[in-house]
Amino acid sequence: MEKEVSVVVEGVVYCQSCDQFGSWSLTGAKPIPSAKVSVVCKNYRGQVSYYKSFEADNEGYFYAQLVGFQTSHDLLDHPLQSCKVKLVSSPDEKCNLLSNINYGMYGAPLRFEDKVLRGGKHYEAVIYAAGPLAFRPNDCPPPTTHY
Repeated sequence: MEKEVSVVVEGVVYCQSCDQFGSWSLTGAKPIPSAKVSVVCKNYRGQVSYYKSFEADNEGYFYAQLVGFQTSHDLLDHPLQSCKVKLVSSPDEKCNLLSNINYGMYGAPLRFEDKVLRGGKHYEAVIYAAGPLAFRPNDCPPPTTHY
């Protein structure tokens, strides 16, 4: 019996603090329950080979098992090269503007942090991390200028 290997992407979606607006800092950020992200993978020819959106849990954490993800070229279509995570939507009406923190607007690259789950001899899940990603509040006061 062959070993089944699943590809998983995980991360957290936050609401950036108004105090940090204009930076990539997440100091003071709060997780966004039920935020949505998408995982987009393109093959070495630049064609979309996988797309699916995922919803974060109550702590803003998403665990995206890429069911059906396949590679046609082991090196060029590897998830680290071919997949990105993008912000999709925030259910928080006060924090639903896209930000590009960790490239959340255009596609956050994946990282391998040596995390693998093994289930007996015939299953393992290789887990990649993305982000953290963040939306920003839509009611931040304009920054004040000191002269």
